[in-house]
Amino acid sequence: MVTQTENIRQMVRLIDQTIPGTRKVLMALADIRGVGFAMAHAICYVLNIDESAKIGALSDAELEKIQNAVKDPLKHNIPVWMINRRKDYETGNDMHLHGADLAFYVGNDIKIMKKIRSFKGMRHAAGQPVRGQSTKAHFRHGKSLGVVKKKIVPAAGGAKK
Repeated sequence: MVTQTENIRQMVRLIDQTIPGTRKVLMALADIRGVGFAMAHAICYVLNIDESAKIGALSDAELEKIQNAVKDPLKHNIPVWMINRRKDYETGNDMHLHGADLAFYVGNDIKIMKKIRSFKGMRHAAGQPVRGQSTKAHFRHGKSLGVVKKKIVPAAGGAKK
């Protein structure tokens, strides 16, 4: 008699990321950088995959479908408003980025903002909060602030008993 746990792969390689096979499909997809909870739910819905199934129990064909849907969600009828990069700065195309590409494009966007000296770029360059948050009480970690008291050093020829 074969139990269901013996049919589950220990590790699954999906979109250049290793995911434990015991994770549920919805949470495993949400672990991928660039795929959030809503996008993971939409992918499972479009591909008719059970969200509560273990990712290690899926067949290679189902994993291939998931990978294709993450790489190009527009081909799988996922709405444009769920894509994480609409109207790209350089090409004007709608793209969905994941993994290292996402970090690369975000870094380039910040460099462009700094180069054109926009308000957001100047805030990024100064290490200040970009989206209008208060700076009086927050964002104060990692910087030397306030008055530092000097340590009291005893006199050289102090009183001896």
